[in-house]
Amino acid sequence: MPVKIRLQRHGKKGKPFYWIVAADSRAKRDGRYLEKIGTYNPNVNPAEINLDVDGAVKWLQNGAQPTDTAKAILSYKGAMLKNHLAGGVRKGALTEEQAEEKFKAWLEEKEGKVSTKEEKLAKAEADAKAKALEAEKAVNEARIAANTPEVEEAGDATEEVEALEVAAEEGVAAADSEVAEEEKSAE
Repeated sequence: MPVKIRLQRHGKKGKPFYWIVAADSRAKRDGRYLEKIGTYNPNVNPAEINLDVDGAVKWLQNGAQPTDTAKAILSYKGAMLKNHLAGGVRKGALTEEQAEEKFKAWLEEKEGKVSTKEEKLAKAEADAKAKALEAEKAVNEARIAANTPEVEEAGDATEEVEALEVAAEEGVAAADSEVAEEEKSAE
């Protein structure tokens, strides 16, 4: 019975949520599985992955073949590395302690990268909100100036308000596109 480590889709239409399972390769995508070893939620940035690394390594050592996406997730969480280090321990190239130290060092480095990405995304979002707020304040000030009793200046102020509204909309669109580009480059 060939075993695959693959994703099993859950969640509603347009909002996928996946279970990472070890299943018989002949079973349906969302059908019977042997063991649930984690979850994957791609709806948040960065994606939320909960994985039983030891359970995944056990299945990999017993011959389970991960699908491409599952392999990427297992690599991201360190299961493939831990399996590789376990192979080195079996062959006598490393001791158990050395393998554990290497894995912990890798986990700390990975955690640092993820926290840096989260901080960068939060900062980009805060900057975009600040730009939008400044643009909105400028538009509101121009509207207030346009509603002053001086009739002669009202025509000029109305044109200025329209120009500021257009500039504000362009600034918000530019800020949104910058955030989207940063998210794409961070992935």
